[in-house]
Amino acid sequence: MDTDEVSFVNLTVKTIVVHTGTYFVMGLLALQFLDYAHQFAQPGLQTYMRPLSDPLVAAGPLFQPIRGLLFALAFYPLRRVFFFRKNGWAAMWLVLVMLGILSTFGPSPGSIEGIIYTSRPLELQVFGLPESLLQSLLLSSILCYWITHPGNKRLAFAMWALFCLAVIASLMGVMLHRA
Repeated sequence: MDTDEVSFVNLTVKTIVVHTGTYFVMGLLALQFLDYAHQFAQPGLQTYMRPLSDPLVAAGPLFQPIRGLLFALAFYPLRRVFFFRKNGWAAMWLVLVMLGILSTFGPSPGSIEGIIYTSRPLELQVFGLPESLLQSLLLSSILCYWITHPGNKRLAFAMWALFCLAVIASLMGVMLHRA
C-alpha cells in the first residue's frame, strides 16, 4: 500500500466510524464496570461531571464524528508513520496517550496539568484513565488495521454496524430524556 492510496476522505470516514464505535463501547463498559452513576454523584465529581440523566450525556456519541474529524486532520500528515511502518498503531497510540491524555494544555483529569493545578485527589485524577487508555488503544489498532487492510469486509461491516448502533442508541437516549 502506498501513502497515495490513503485519501483524506477515506481516512476521515474510517476515523469517524472507528472513533465513534470505540467511544460508545468503552463508554458502556465504563458505565458498567466503573460505576459512573455512583462515581459522578460523589462530592469530587458531582460539580464536574454531568449526571447520567442529563440529555447531553445521552447525546455524547452524536458529537464524536466531530472528534473523529479532528483526529483525522492530525493523523493525515502522519500517515506514513502510522500506516506504512511496522507497529504504526503503537506510534499512533503513543501520540494519543502522550498528547491527548497525559500532556493536555489544560488541567484535564489524569493529565500532568490536572494533577498539578487542580485540587482533586489523585484517585479522582486517575479514575477515568483506564477507559481513555483502552479506547485510544482500540482506536489506533482498529483504525490502522482497517486502513492497511481496506478489503476486509467483515471489519468494515462490524465497524459500520457499531457506528450505526451508537448513533441510534444515542438518539433514542436523547428522545427518552425529552419525553
